[in-house]
Amino acid sequence: MRKLLVFLFLLIFSNLQAQEPQKLNSSEIFQEIKKLNFLGRALYVAAHPDDENTRLISYLSNELHAKTAYLSLTRGDGGQNLIGPELREKLGIIRTQELLAARKIDGGEQFFTRANDFGYSKNPEETLEVWNEEEIMKDVVMTIRKFRPDVIINRFNVESAGRTHGHHTSSAILSTQAFEISGNKNTYPELAEKYGSWQPKKLFFNTSPWFYSSQEAFEAADKSNFLEVDTGVYYPLTGKSNTEIASLSRSQHQSQGFGSTGTRGKQPEYLEFIAGEHPKNENSLFAGINTTWSRVKGGKKIGEILKEVEENYDFKDPSASIPGLLKAYTHIQNLDDGFWKKEKSDHIKEIIAACAGLYLEAVATKPLATPGEEIEVNLEAINRSASDISISEITVTPNLETLSLQAALPNNESWRKSVRVKIPEASEYSGPYWLVEKSDLGIYKVKDQALIGLPKTPRKYQAQFNIQINGTVIPFSKDIVYKENDPVKGEKYRPFEIVPPVSLSLKDDVLIFSNHAPKQIPVTIKAMKDSVSGVLKVKKLDSWNIEPVSYSFGPLSEGEEVSFSFEVSAPDFQNVGELQPIAEVNGKDYTKEIVHLDYEHIPFQTLILPPETKLVKINIEKKGDLIGYIQGAGDVVPEALEQIGYRVEEINPLNISAENLAKYDAVVLGIRAYNTVDALTYKQPELLNYVENGGNLIVQYNTSRGINTDQLAPYKLSVSRDRVTDENSAVRFLDKDHPVLNIPNKISQKDFDGWVQERGLYFPDAWAPEFTAVLSMNDEGETPKNGSLLIAPYGKGHYVYTGLSFFREFPAGVPGAFRLFANLLSLGKEKENQN
Repeated sequence: MRKLLVFLFLLIFSNLQAQEPQKLNSSEIFQEIKKLNFLGRALYVAAHPDDENTRLISYLSNELHAKTAYLSLTRGDGGQNLIGPELREKLGIIRTQELLAARKIDGGEQFFTRANDFGYSKNPEETLEVWNEEEIMKDVVMTIRKFRPDVIINRFNVESAGRTHGHHTSSAILSTQAFEISGNKNTYPELAEKYGSWQPKKLFFNTSPWFYSSQEAFEAADKSNFLEVDTGVYYPLTGKSNTEIASLSRSQHQSQGFGSTGTRGKQPEYLEFIAGEHPKNENSLFAGINTTWSRVKGGKKIGEILKEVEENYDFKDPSASIPGLLKAYTHIQNLDDGFWKKEKSDHIKEIIAACAGLYLEAVATKPLATPGEEIEVNLEAINRSASDISISEITVTPNLETLSLQAALPNNESWRKSVRVKIPEASEYSGPYWLVEKSDLGIYKVKDQALIGLPKTPRKYQAQFNIQINGTVIPFSKDIVYKENDPVKGEKYRPFEIVPPVSLSLKDDVLIFSNHAPKQIPVTIKAMKDSVSGVLKVKKLDSWNIEPVSYSFGPLSEGEEVSFSFEVSAPDFQNVGELQPIAEVNGKDYTKEIVHLDYEHIPFQTLILPPETKLVKINIEKKGDLIGYIQGAGDVVPEALEQIGYRVEEINPLNISAENLAKYDAVVLGIRAYNTVDALTYKQPELLNYVENGGNLIVQYNTSRGINTDQLAPYKLSVSRDRVTDENSAVRFLDKDHPVLNIPNKISQKDFDGWVQERGLYFPDAWAPEFTAVLSMNDEGETPKNGSLLIAPYGKGHYVYTGLSFFREFPAGVPGAFRLFANLLSLGKEKENQN
């Protein structure tokens, strides 16, 4: 992959995907020493990945040297994905890793709560009810007590309800309330007993012109309660401005299309003081807060030592700082304050290792292993300094394989050794801790409280090197990793994972049965170790007939795959079930699939998830056969239409002409096509000619900003930001006799049961009288929204504009969505015989 430049102040690997060991250069070491000698801490709080202000996070970390973290209440599971097909939990994994990649660049840390991003919410009341306000509040308080920030900065304010995403306002509400109660040991006493209580000193709101009616209104606002900081500072040793670094950080949010171009020059950020104590006429964020070592009992001497190390730092020979750093390390070990002892011990160890050019590594010879298996681990150590360094002991966890030795590490002479490590039979599988149990709509279930808030699951397989440096023994823990040599990209790293002995996979997430014909459903078994034998079966489903009952398989060699097909017949009536495969091996049932996510900008991810195919029997009729599809921002609508019996051809936008489109019974535009497909700017007349000549054109939702044509429809049509986010909101029929509600499927209220995430979005709010508004709906307390489905005759054909979220309902297998869309495709064919 393309390697990022190494920037000053950044604890960054040169290859994000590879997870290469951290290697600081001389300038970076110097900046880490400065951070080591600064004890101020800041927490930035918002709702989603990509909500954070990377300019401010980078400024706090790299200019002020403050320990800075971003608390994102959700992992962004409810968003869309511009780089691949992954949605929901898999998208949440991608966005989590994008945040971690961003933090490596801007120097911050990352935390989360258990809140599940359930999609757009219009108000905080709905958000907090779905999330379970009490539980998420507890997570926010716990983060504050564990991280101990002096300053909290909210991205949003508590007064934005109705003007922004309900998740946004909720993040400010929760943060503001947590600021008030986190210092009270009687609030969540079980957390206070474990982590102590902590009262931050100041709370700010990161305001901007966006939160005002106009730039002029912001300029005229009373700013006497504002702090203004210039985040456009320039770092001469890197040749980069803070804003350029922030743009690189922002650009890690690739799944959301947030690539950012670096800027130079002054960049003011405004912090409105909300609560706490802040000295008047002070423009320093940490004014009035002791950020020196003297804030810690017994810490004053440490500060003096580190100040001397900083003042005498030799950029040409960082190892000259090791004696002073070792002296400070020893004093840190004698601190009574457990928080600062651990925090600064971990930090100073990294700096000492960097000064010595000390490289430690533990590499497994294979990327995956199963419980009970024995693996080989290659250990490596090298000292690239004149310091007196040796290895006294190496312990591999969690099975505590220990090597006791006294191995000297002369300058620039590599030490290597291989050890055999047995994976305990009771080992837990690798994977995201928040996905171990099935989540609720608004919150992830996590049994181990110690994991809550962490961005990822801590690695349990590590090698602890006890290293003696100039007579002082320091333990260094290194995760066991896997690496290989790629012929094109060279050295590539990935995590070492523990997996089940078999992986079960299904081809489809959803299968639609629109008639009585049975379907063959293949189940693939992949062996994750040698000599795997067993029985494959599927969980019994009421009303569905599945044959055969089981298959025997094996023995299979590691990596070998074999597939078996089960014939599934649907019941006569509309019904939904879930096909769940089970592999019985040595008397134990295995029900998981090993899934890999491999993108260049984030580390290789291995997920262990239950494979399920949702089986949906739909009583559905259709008219027409051949459908043309013009892709937009990406969805699975074409595949869904094929499942109910249509033939779907993808249309190259450059080939759009009324003549080429004439063969299609209907043409469908993918979501946001007019926002993302430039060719539609000049191909729109051809699409309208297709309609005029008798075609049926169905346009799915577009955002109100960035529509690339002045004539979206043959008649006046104005897209707004109107949406209905309650997927259970009542749907009213405005024209009960319209063909789209009657032919070939009789649509009823039951067809709107079981919808997911929302009814729809970006509905038009104004249209010409030629359009017929078919449906009306609204969220609680709002006026009716009648623009979700608009149909107009034009020439011999029909033009349809719909903001209904078919792109979400089809992957969820919602029967009514399929029936209604089949009626849309059938417009104009009312007199044709059923296919």
